Amino acid sequence: MAQKSSSLMQVYILLLTTILFLREITSSSVLTVNGKTENYVLDTQRGFQASLECVVQNHTRDEELLWYREDGRVDLKPGNNINSSSVCVSSISENDHGVNFTCKLRRDQTVSVSVVLNVTFPPLLSGNDFQTVEEDSNVNLVCNVKSNPQAQMMWYKNNNILTLEKNHHQIQQTSESLQLSISKVKKSDNGTYSCIANSPLKMETLDFHLIVKDKAVVVPIEPIIAACVVIFLTLCFGLLARRQRIMKLCIKEKDPHTETAL
Repeated sequence: MAQKSSSLMQVYILLLTTILFLREITSSSVLTVNGKTENYVLDTQRGFQASLECVVQNHTRDEELLWYREDGRVDLKPGNNINSSSVCVSSISENDHGVNFTCKLRRDQTVSVSVVLNVTFPPLLSGNDFQTVEEDSNVNLVCNVKSNPQAQMMWYKNNNILTLEKNHHQIQQTSESLQLSISKVKKSDNGTYSCIANSPLKMETLDFHLIVKDKAVVVPIEPIIAACVVIFLTLCFGLLARRQRIMKLCIKEKDPHTETAL
């Protein structure tokens, strides 16, 4: 009985040792990106470049590394994927803002470190900067903006802060645009509207030129058509009456006016 208990104890010890050994193998490898073991945000600027170096720490064998940009796999040169791997993001632009780079252990992709790019750049403005509309129509001036940090936005008209009129002007703002809506435009709405974006980095301006032209005179089609129909029918009836009169005259000319003598 004692021998059986001793055998079971040895089995338990062996299993426990195996489990601890496997845990040590699977968890010993740690990744760092630029020396950081946790996910982090990398501050950079437009036009700069960023170098990301991923290194396997505490590994007991060669480990293959993978890089991802968002969900897309990054192609690595041979030799740039064993135990350490570097990627370089050159000519950083505003489109790289918020992009996520992740380094993963190939054999266990739950072991990973991610880096999010925080790209700072001054306001970039765009929009349809020239519009011609008729009086009493509605118009939207949309100023598209990209900026990090976010810019403060406002509208000017002819170099003065735009005075908003109730039920005539309406402003809508999102993180990506500033829109000015003008209902039933008037000749006094003519002018240059300036979209101004002010950020800690720089102030940018985009001018929108609005031209209000006279309302086109709309000629009513229905009355003209009705008048044409009446004239046409009058002519038809007139021609018909004249034709009947001519036919009567022709019949009278054919009747004999004298009798034949026997």
